[in-house]
Amino acid sequence: MTSLSQTYFDDIYRANEDPWNFITSDYERGKYEDTLNSLGRERYANAFEIGTSIGVLTAQLARRCDHLITVDASELPLKQARERLKDAPNVTIRQMAVPDEFPDELFDLILVSEVAYYWSMDDLHKAQQLMLDHLQPGGHLLLVHWTPEVHDYPLTGDAVHDEFLALTGDGQLLRHVHGHRKETYRVDLFEKM
Repeated sequence: MTSLSQTYFDDIYRANEDPWNFITSDYERGKYEDTLNSLGRERYANAFEIGTSIGVLTAQLARRCDHLITVDASELPLKQARERLKDAPNVTIRQMAVPDEFPDELFDLILVSEVAYYWSMDDLHKAQQLMLDHLQPGGHLLLVHWTPEVHDYPLTGDAVHDEFLALTGDGQLLRHVHGHRKETYRVDLFEKM
């Protein structure tokens, strides 16, 4: 399968401004708390979040970052994200389709939450390389993904995490710091060697 296109997400956001109930869902609220608790540090100097959507998790993550760049492939949800984060001068919001586009900066945290299974395996590998190239030594990469299979998505959450786990071990660039599973999602934290 090919990566899901910007048009796919534009159509979803045209039909519903909060299609995954980020604001009201108990599942999302619990997952956000788990995500933040899974970070390896209390504070990060320069972070990158791939997939901000309407900015609910971003607003919480921003409190732990000196500077945070957050992106989404679709411009449509970013209006809400910009409004939600209007009082957060440390946050830069951009419309950007990873892996075709990627910021030039180096980061000490990259967060990929509920995004990478939208990519084809080829695009996942491109994104992996870009993340490794833009992650500082000692920097953290946090992955959080839904694990049940979704027929529209090119990959599963487990497939995504397993591709990153394959980059750990002797002589590899990543170290697996910790990980755990909940009923319907998985969290893994990596550190660049």
